Amino acid sequence: MKHEEYHLQKGICTYLSMQYPEVMFLSDTVASVKLTPMQASRNKSIQKNGFKCPDLIILEPRGRFCGLFIELKTDTPFKKNGAIKASQKDHLELQNRTLVTLSAKGYSAQFAWSFDMAKAIIDEYLKLPSL
Repeated sequence: MKHEEYHLQKGICTYLSMQYPEVMFLSDTVASVKLTPMQASRNKSIQKNGFKCPDLIILEPRGRFCGLFIELKTDTPFKKNGAIKASQKDHLELQNRTLVTLSAKGYSAQFAWSFDMAKAIIDEYLKLPSL
């Protein structure tokens, strides 16, 4: 994870902790940690192949959703026509596939590429009625 994404993720997590102290969430940090070759091997051996865990998981059922997953970016992952950008196409396509799969399983799952965008997604989600 680039430093900019880390700072975005940290800001969102700080916001969540302050604004919604009762809400449980998990922030994926593996991408921002430099693992030794042994640690990387062990981590890979226990991960689901092809699943790209989104950066933020809010463990709060709301409305028709089981929880909220947000993949954070510092820039839109999409071209103007809606296709995934070519610069990191394989990685972004796997992340997008994960979000689509999670959505099909009853979660709200989406990309956000700014603090304000992520904040709006979280605020709107947490306004939904509890299950």
